[in-house]
Amino acid sequence: MKGDELLQEIELNVVQGRRNSSDEGLDEDLSGTPGVTELVEDALNRGIGAKGILVDAISSGMTEVGERYEKGMYFLPDMLAAAETVEAAMEILEPYLLKAGIESRGKIVLATVKGDLHDIGKNIVGLMLKGTGYSVIDLGNNVDPDDIVSAVVENEANMLGLSALLTTTMHQMSETIEAFSGVGFRDKVKVMVGGAPISSEFAEEIGADGYGKDAFEALKLADDFTDI
Repeated sequence: MKGDELLQEIELNVVQGRRNSSDEGLDEDLSGTPGVTELVEDALNRGIGAKGILVDAISSGMTEVGERYEKGMYFLPDMLAAAETVEAAMEILEPYLLKAGIESRGKIVLATVKGDLHDIGKNIVGLMLKGTGYSVIDLGNNVDPDDIVSAVVENEANMLGLSALLTTTMHQMSETIEAFSGVGFRDKVKVMVGGAPISSEFAEEIGADGYGKDAFEALKLADDFTDI
């Protein structure tokens, strides 16, 4: 298999959410054929650069997943399967990217706010950001505002993503943003918010810099913030 064909196979298997040869695939039964982990290892062994694999196969595959989601062809479980596939690929690629001195596109802290234990959406956002070259610090769920601010400052993150699924925890987003006033770091970090009860109006009301209704919009926001 030629290099270009191998990258195409990696992209296809990202779209199919196949981490290894035992996975069937989302649209068809591909069980028994190489999955993303085997294909990425093969590509590296053939001398294909980690950056090329990331840009020309992993990222392009997630772009296709996003298009399918927007068209209603894919749903949340499909996105999660693809994102977990990207995570498996990044575990293999990360040492090679670091060795090559490839800089992160940006550093982002993610957290589900205090009182909220839901983190599936946040996890998908994190995996997609990693798969497109961002450095992600995921604090998990039920995180206190002061702990979020401390993580942003200590890691010198230029972006923060806050998630909430409950209407009763939405106010923790504004409290987190207000907590930055005491450390003089608010103008150095772009804050994006998301979750089922969140809206663009709410984001504007609490002083956030952006709202993403899903993981793909969150990724677009991160790209926009990076290009500023």
